Amino acid sequence: MNAERSLSAVLSDLLTEFTALFRTEIRLARTEMSEKIGQMGTGIGLTAAGGFILFAGLLVLLAAAVGGLLKAGLPLWLSALIIGAATLAIGATLLLLGLRRLDAKELTPKRTAHQLERDAAVVRYQVQTP
Repeated sequence: MNAERSLSAVLSDLLTEFTALFRTEIRLARTEMSEKIGQMGTGIGLTAAGGFILFAGLLVLLAAAVGGLLKAGLPLWLSALIIGAATLAIGATLLLLGLRRLDAKELTPKRTAHQLERDAAVVRYQVQTP
C-alpha cells in the first residue's frame, strides 16, 4: 500500500464514520423530540385546565370585591366600575410585560449562537493550520 492510498482510505473511513454518527444523532434527536412533544401535550392540557379553574376563582373573588364595596356603602355601579377598572389595569400591565418578553430579540439563543461562532472559528483555524 502506498501512502496516498492509505490517506485516502483513512479519509474515506472518516467520512463513513462521520456520516453514520450524524445519522445516529438525527435519529436520537427525532426520538427525543417525539417524547418531548408528548410531554408538551400533557403539559398544555394541564395548564389549560388549571387556567380555567383559576379564572373561575378570580371571577368569584371579583364578585366578592364588588359585594364588599357595595356593603361599604358604594352604589352597585360604582363598585363594579372600581373593581373592573382595577382588574383591567392589572391585566393590561401583565399583558404588556408578557408581550415584551416574547419579543423575537429576547428569544434568540445568544449563548448558543456565540458558541457556534467560536466552534466555527476553531474549525477554520484547524483547517488552515498545516
